[in-house]
Amino acid sequence: MNKDLLIAEAGRQDVSLSESQIDKFRRYTEMLGEWNKKVNLTAITEIDEVVCKHFVDCLTVLPLLPSGKCSLIDVGSGAGFPGVPLAIMREDLTLTALDSLNKRLVFLQELCDELGISIVTVHDRAEEASRREQHRGMYDVATARAVAALPVLCEYCLPLVKVGGHMIAMKGPDGDREADAAANAIKLLGGRLGEVKRITLDSGDGEQMERRLVRIDKIAETSDIYPRHGAKITTKPL
Repeated sequence: MNKDLLIAEAGRQDVSLSESQIDKFRRYTEMLGEWNKKVNLTAITEIDEVVCKHFVDCLTVLPLLPSGKCSLIDVGSGAGFPGVPLAIMREDLTLTALDSLNKRLVFLQELCDELGISIVTVHDRAEEASRREQHRGMYDVATARAVAALPVLCEYCLPLVKVGGHMIAMKGPDGDREADAAANAIKLLGGRLGEVKRITLDSGDGEQMERRLVRIDKIAETSDIYPRHGAKITTKPL
């Protein structure tokens, strides 16, 4: 891993790292490469791009997290983005990773065991987990990266968040437009649009990337009729 690149690009986002945290990101890089040969975790394999497009991208979420201890569920966690990088930086964060593919969760468990991070893995679909008593309305924060269009994503994530908590969606440059399109879904699901934060990142290959972090505040309980079942969520977004 390019340590200097990680330090520099994280610094551009006003994030400083300890030597221990840098070591964890180095080991994360190694294990991601090892496991990616047998499990489809990421199409990004160049080390500098992993640093910028994965690690630093995830670290931009840090300022939007509440201070003090918080529980975070990473929906569609995949290779652990953004949940694991956030847990590396925040020891007071309780991490739950939700994914529909068990092989990814096996990787995440082994990764977090190696890094000394406590993690709960949940093998389930988001719309099913949202209806289960142990998950519904239980989390301070729900994060999601590259999972679905925002109106759909809100129906997956907001039922998991407790009133007073937040959903944080990591989006590309169309995030502003998606936030507008999700206005009805946000209202129906008990949310209120908060900040849409604009981020510019180095891609690791000489290009600049535009990102949007969409924070949605949970201000009311989600009606029991949501989330809906099956394909209705994607075929008929709220």
